[in-house]
Amino acid sequence: MGIPHISCHKKSGGFRPISSPFNPSSRTTQRAYRPHAGHPYICHPSPRSRSVSSPLTSSHLSSNSSHPSIRVGVASPPSLRIGIAIGLHRHRLKVQTTAAVTMASGATSDAWPSSPYSSSAPDGEVLRSLHRLARDLSAAEAPAPFLRAVFAAVARRARLLAAVFDDLLLCGAAAGPLLLLPRSASLCLRELLLVLQRFKALVADCAARSRTRLLLQSDEVAARARELQHDLATLLDLLPVADLGLADDVSDLLALASRQCRRAVAAPELELKAGVLALIQEVEREIVPGRERLEGVLEDVGINDPASCSDEIETLEREIGDRVAERWTSSMIALVGLLRYAKCVLFSAATPRPVDSNKVDLDDGDGDDGAEPPSPPLDFRCPISLELMADPVVASSGQTYDRDSITRWFGSGKSTCPKTGQVLPNLELVPNKALKNLISRWCRENGIPMESSESGKSEPAPVVVGANKAAQKAARMTASFLVKKLSASFSPEATKRVVQEIRQLAKSGSDNRAFIGEAGAAGLLVPLLRSEDSALQLNAVTALLNLSILEANKKRIMHAEGAVDALCHVMCSGATWRAKENAAATVLSLAAVHAYRRRLGRNPRVVDSVVQLARTGPASTKKDALAALLCLSAERENVPRIVEAGAAEAALSAIGDAEAAAAVLASLAKRGGAEAIVALDGAVARLVAEMRRGTEWSRECAAAALVLLCRRAGAAAASQVMAVPGVEWAIWELLGTGTERARRKAASLGRACRRWAAAANAEQGTECPTSGDASGLTVAS
Repeated sequence: MGIPHISCHKKSGGFRPISSPFNPSSRTTQRAYRPHAGHPYICHPSPRSRSVSSPLTSSHLSSNSSHPSIRVGVASPPSLRIGIAIGLHRHRLKVQTTAAVTMASGATSDAWPSSPYSSSAPDGEVLRSLHRLARDLSAAEAPAPFLRAVFAAVARRARLLAAVFDDLLLCGAAAGPLLLLPRSASLCLRELLLVLQRFKALVADCAARSRTRLLLQSDEVAARARELQHDLATLLDLLPVADLGLADDVSDLLALASRQCRRAVAAPELELKAGVLALIQEVEREIVPGRERLEGVLEDVGINDPASCSDEIETLEREIGDRVAERWTSSMIALVGLLRYAKCVLFSAATPRPVDSNKVDLDDGDGDDGAEPPSPPLDFRCPISLELMADPVVASSGQTYDRDSITRWFGSGKSTCPKTGQVLPNLELVPNKALKNLISRWCRENGIPMESSESGKSEPAPVVVGANKAAQKAARMTASFLVKKLSASFSPEATKRVVQEIRQLAKSGSDNRAFIGEAGAAGLLVPLLRSEDSALQLNAVTALLNLSILEANKKRIMHAEGAVDALCHVMCSGATWRAKENAAATVLSLAAVHAYRRRLGRNPRVVDSVVQLARTGPASTKKDALAALLCLSAERENVPRIVEAGAAEAALSAIGDAEAAAAVLASLAKRGGAEAIVALDGAVARLVAEMRRGTEWSRECAAAALVLLCRRAGAAAASQVMAVPGVEWAIWELLGTGTERARRKAASLGRACRRWAAAANAEQGTECPTSGDASGLTVAS
C-alpha cells in the first residue's frame, strides 16, 4: 500500500490527502516527477503538473487562484506538514500583530519592510537572496560601542546561516533555474527571508540615528532584536531539515544557530543610559560635570574627536526638529547643550581642528575671495525670485517655491500657481524638507551660507521648542567656559578655535546669545576684528553679528570701546569679502534701534564704508550693504550725508542685481534726495526698466521711487518719465499684475504723468513730447 501524499488543490482551499495512494512506480507519478540524480529535492515538473512556491500571505492555508496545485517530490507524514503550516501561520500572525502594535505606539519611525519577492519567485532566487542578506548581516558593524554585544550576536547567527545557505546553493547549483524545494521548506525559507530583511532594516535604522538618541532608545532596539531572534529560532526549528537532504554538519549549524538565537545577550547600555540621565539631572541642579566623567561618557557613546561631536550635535538637532522621538525630546534637548559643553571642555580649547588646505570650509574662512560663488542648480532656485531657496515649500499645485516669495505672491491677492497658472484649491504650504536638506548639503560643499543662517541676518528658526532647564544650564556653563578661555592668554590657534565655538553657540538660539553677552564676550571680540588672521577675523565679526540679533546685545556692542571703528576697519580693510559682508550686516542689525541708527549715520566713516561696499562688493556683499543703507536712510537727518557719500549712484548701479537697490532710491527720494537722483544720468530710465523686469518687490519699489521723484522734483522728473519708451505699457502691466501696493503706486504714477501732460499742453498749446499717447494713461483712482 502506498504512502498517503499531501497536496494543495485550488478547489479545496487548503491541505487535504489525495484519495489515491502515492505510488512512486506508477506511470503518472513518473511523468509528473523526474527527480534529479544529484539531489533528492530537485524535480523537473511536467507541463500537466505546474508547480508554485508562494510565500504565505494573509492566510497560509488558502490557495491562490492564479497558481495551480503543487506536488512535492519527497513524501512526509501528514502530521508533520500540517504542523509546519499551522506553526508558520501562527508565526506570521504574531509578527503582524507585533508590527502593528509597534507602529501604533510610535516606538519606531520605521515600518517593517515588505518582501520584494512575488509568489512566483523561484526557490533559487530566494536562496540567493537569503545568502546575500546573511552575508550582509554578518558584516554589519555596531553603530555605537554600547550596542556592540547585540550586533555581534546578530553577526554570529548570520555567519552560521550564511554557511547553511551556501551549502544549499552548492547542492542545487546543478538544477539552475529549475531548482524546486519541498513546499514546507520553501515556505519556511521565504519566512526566513522576511525576518532577515527586518534584521537588515533594524541595522539600517540604528545606523541612521544619532548615538545619543540610540542610547536613549537602546532598550527598544534591544527588544526588537530579541523578538526577531526569537522569530528566527522558531523558523529554524520548523525548517524540515530531513526533506532538504542536508549533511549532518550543516544540520548541526542550524541547530546551533537556533540555540544561539534563544540565548540572552547582556545589556551594558542600560547602565550607560542611567548614567547619562543622572548627568542631565546634575546639570539641572547646576552641578558642573568633571572633565574625566565627560570624557568617559563620550568615549562609551563613541564620540572621540571634535568632528564626531559636531556631527552628533547636528544630527541630534535635526532629529529634534523632525520630532522623531516625542518621548525623549526633553532629554535630547538637554543632551545637545551637554554635548556643546563637552565639546568645548574636551576638544575646542586644547585641540584646534586642523584645516584642510584643499577644502573650503564655511566656518574657517573663504577660499578665493575674488571668485564669485558657484551658481546654484536650477532645481534649487525659486521660480519667482530665481534665487537660492532658503525655505522651500510645496504649494497645492505640487510646485516648490521659496516661502518668502510665494507668501508675497499670495499677499498681493493672487490665488494662482505662479509657474503653471492654475487656480489653487487652497493656499496651504507644506515644507519640502528633502529639498531643503539637499540645498543645505550643496551650500556646505560649496562654502555658501544658507539664507536662513548667518548670511540671512535674520533670526534662525529655533530647532528646540520650549524651555528645557538642563539645556539652559548647560548653555550657560558653555558660554561662561568659552568666555573665560577667551580672556585667558594662550596660543593664537586656541583663540581661533574658541572664537569659532562662540560663533557657533551664538548662532543656535536667543538663550545662548544672552548667556554669551552676559558673560562679557562682546568686549573681548572687538579687538579681534583687527586681527591679521583672516579666519580669526571672520569668526570674530560673525560672532558679533550673531550676538547682535538679541536686543540686549546691541547695547553691549555699541557700548564696547572701539566697536564701531573696528567694524569700519573690517568693511574697509577686511581680509575677506565674507568678513566685510558680515560687518555690514552687523551695522544693519545695530541700526535697527532708532538711537543707534542716528549714531551710526552721524559717523562719516560708517556711511562711507557701507557705500563703498555697495559700489564695489560682489553680489552678496552688495545685498547686505544696500540693506544697511536702506535702514540708515530711514532717519531723515542721515540722508544728506548718505547722498553726499554717493549712495544714490551705488544703488543705481546695483539695480537689476539687488532687490534693495530700488528701495534705497525710494527711501532717499522720500527724505530729501529726489533732486540728486533725478540729476543722475539715466536714473529714471533704469527705474522704469526695473518696474517692468524686476522682481515683485523691486517693481513695487521702483514705482514708489518714480512717484516720489515726480512729487518732489516736479516737471523735471515727470518729463524724464514720459520720455522713456514704453513707460505706458510698464504702468499698465504693473496695474494688472503687481502687488496691491504696486498697483496703487502705478495708478499714482499714471495720474502724475497725466497731470504733467495736461499742464504742458495747456502751457504750450501743443502735444507734449512723449513716446506715446498721453491719453492712454487714464487710470482709475
